[in-house]
Amino acid sequence: MTEELRSGGEAGRGPLATVGTHAALALGALVMAFPFYWMVTTGLKGPAEALSFPPTLIPKAPTLSNFRQVWQEQPFGRYLLNSGFVSTAVTLGVLVTSSLAAHAFARMRFWGRELLFGAFLATMMIPFEVVLIPDFLIIRQLGWFDSYLALIVPWTASVFGIFLLRQTFLGIPDELFEASQLDGCGHGRFLFRVALPLVTPALVTVALVTFLGSWNSLLWPLVVTHRQELMVVQVGLVSYLGEEGSQYQLVMAAATVSILPIVVLFLAAQRHFVEGIARTGLKS
Repeated sequence: MTEELRSGGEAGRGPLATVGTHAALALGALVMAFPFYWMVTTGLKGPAEALSFPPTLIPKAPTLSNFRQVWQEQPFGRYLLNSGFVSTAVTLGVLVTSSLAAHAFARMRFWGRELLFGAFLATMMIPFEVVLIPDFLIIRQLGWFDSYLALIVPWTASVFGIFLLRQTFLGIPDELFEASQLDGCGHGRFLFRVALPLVTPALVTVALVTFLGSWNSLLWPLVVTHRQELMVVQVGLVSYLGEEGSQYQLVMAAATVSILPIVVLFLAAQRHFVEGIARTGLKS
């Protein structure tokens, strides 16, 4: 039925409408991609060309010296390693806690379940700046200030991850859960052996969103870390902006280095990401 509707809809549109749609999508893609293009090309320019007016869209004499200079002046390798370690640990923690909590909200029956789930969702409306100082004081009292624990532990639970996986778990037929119970599976075995393999796209979506959010995090790492060897890439980039703010070619080269791993990760996982969003229903 879906294929018939799709084919019927495509047949009902004229060639002019199709060309117009593709032209609009292409224009939107160009607008979205231009800032990234400008960032990369500016990082390939020399100091004079980077400040020239009118600006050049294509570097006249592309050079990689800016990237070498950035890598030599700042320990960007250490920054990338810290961000990779912190983001990976946070992502693994979110996947574990979100899977367990989402299964409980989707399959288990207990008093106050809907109320508790609603309270979870309500926390998404609280701005992070409101809880920044209380969270910082807790970190200080625990003795975690200026450590990896401060960067990782507070973010190993995600309301968005719980919501997304709960909605996906609700799409699994109840008959499958009942059949697994007849075979002697408890909640734990059903979750890890049956449910999670069926919701791989949703897991990839949660992992990608979490990793991206952790990689781009700036305010919290800036507050809870002081030593340079603990700096993540965004904090390192900000410190570099302060030192080299007038040398735009170096700033753009540093920004390109910081964003490249995320672009590669997203391109590698985009199919699962789109599928996970498309398959996540709104069943309650």
